[in-house]
Amino acid sequence: MVEDTTKKEHKKEEKALEKMTVKELRAIALEIPRAVAVHDMKKAELIACIKEARGIKDEAPVKIRKKVVAKIKLSKNEIKGKIKQLKEEKKAAQATKNRKLKDILRRRISHLKKQTRKFAAA
Repeated sequence: MVEDTTKKEHKKEEKALEKMTVKELRAIALEIPRAVAVHDMKKAELIACIKEARGIKDEAPVKIRKKVVAKIKLSKNEIKGKIKQLKEEKKAAQATKNRKLKDILRRRISHLKKQTRKFAAA
């Protein structure tokens, strides 16, 4: 029986702090001698307090920046020319029975048609 309770306690310690509930975090924080106003803390504050007491350094994940590509504005006639070109590609894809490519081209054509309608409305 004594072994079972120690195993349960050990499993709680293995659980990641971010996945613990606030009640579990408060119980751990109350065991820390220098922790003050534990019951007033929110989850993020409890995690920070526990990590600080245990000496765990919180490493921020490295953010990958996406390259910003400037959009090229096309005139109405250029868009219509692009639509004609895509329609020809779509017919070729239809002849080869390439459904995936055909669907991609259909969506591109639809998008370009919406752009021409915006030009007409403006």
